[in-house]
Amino acid sequence: MFRRGLAAAVLVFAGAVVASLPSAEAHDDKGPIVIGHRGASAYRPEHTLASYELAARMGADFVEPDLVSTKDGQLVARHENEIGGTTDVSTRTQFSDRQKTKVIDGTPVTGWFTEDFTLAELKTLRAKERIPAIRPRNTLYDGRFEVPTFQEVVDLTKRLSRELHREIGIYPETKHPTYFQSIGLALEPKLVDALNRNGLNHRGAKVYVQSFEVANLKQLNRSLRVPIVQLINASGAPYDFVAGGDKRTYSDMVTPAGLKEIATYADGIGATKDRIIPRDAAGFLQQPTTLVQDAHKARLIVHAWTFRNENSFLPADFRSSTDPAAYGRAFEEYDLFFKQGIDGLFADNPDTAVEAKIKR
Repeated sequence: MFRRGLAAAVLVFAGAVVASLPSAEAHDDKGPIVIGHRGASAYRPEHTLASYELAARMGADFVEPDLVSTKDGQLVARHENEIGGTTDVSTRTQFSDRQKTKVIDGTPVTGWFTEDFTLAELKTLRAKERIPAIRPRNTLYDGRFEVPTFQEVVDLTKRLSRELHREIGIYPETKHPTYFQSIGLALEPKLVDALNRNGLNHRGAKVYVQSFEVANLKQLNRSLRVPIVQLINASGAPYDFVAGGDKRTYSDMVTPAGLKEIATYADGIGATKDRIIPRDAAGFLQQPTTLVQDAHKARLIVHAWTFRNENSFLPADFRSSTDPAAYGRAFEEYDLFFKQGIDGLFADNPDTAVEAKIKR
C-alpha cells in the first residue's frame, strides 16, 4: 500500500469552499486510502482538471482518470468513449454527422465517440455535468472545462504534489480495452509509454492501474512495476471473457479459488460495495460477505467503490429523506465499511471520505 501523509484539506459545503485545515488536524496517514472518483465529481463535472484538482485539495490520496482513445491515438480522460452525456458535442453542428450507433462490449450505444475525433477536435468541446438532476449545482460549471489528456492529468498531479507538499497519486483505468484493441487503438501501449515517460513505472511510484477486464491486466503486469487492480462488478463478467467464450463471471472471480487466480497477475481488487455488503431488493443492507477477509488471505488489497453522499446512492438504511439529491447519513456508511477492513475507497466527495477516515 502507498499510504502517505496528507497536507491541507479543503472542506466543501453545498459546493462552496468554506475552510482549510492544517495537515496535522485534517489528515491521518494510516488506514484506507481515499481515491477521488473521477476527481471530486460531486462538486465539479467529472474527469476535468478542475475536478481532479479539487479532489487533491480536499485531501484525496489519489485521483482517478478513466482512459479512452482519440482517433489519433491520444489518451484522454472520460468515463466512457461515448461523450454525448458529458460534453456539449450535441450542440456543435459541425459534428452532427459524427453521431453513430456502435456496439460497445456487446451493447448498442448511440452517440458521439472519442475515437471519431482527433485530439484537436475534442479540445474544442467543453465538459458538462453528467447527472444534473442529482447534482444541479455542478451545472454552474458546464462549458468551462476541456476534456483533459492523460498527460495533462499527470502534469497536474506533479504540480499539486509540489504545491501541497505531499505526493498526489494517480489511479488510471483502461476503459473497454477489448473494444479499443479491436479498432486498432489499444490503450495499454500508450499507458505504459506515458508512465515510462513520466518516471512513474517503478516500485514505489504512487500509481495503481485498474480494469474490469482480465487479459489486458495480465498483459500490463508484464510491463508495469506498479500495482495492478482487478475491478469486480456487481454482476456479469469481464467482457474479454464474454468475447472469448469463457463462462466465468465476476461471482466466480470472488470465490477463494478465483481470488487466488487474480493474485497471480494483480495486487488487489476494486470491488463494488455490494460485493462487500449486499443490499436487498428495497435497498437495505444485508449481512457482510467474507470478500474482504478472503481477498486478504489471498494477499490482495481491497478498494471499494463508489461512496457518494446523495440519498439516491446510499443504502436505504442511511437515507435522510425521499429527496434523491439530498445528502443522507454518509458517515454511517463509511463507518460500516471501515469495519470490514477495506484498504481504500473511491469517493465522489473526497472531503467527506477524509473526514470519515479521521474520525473512524
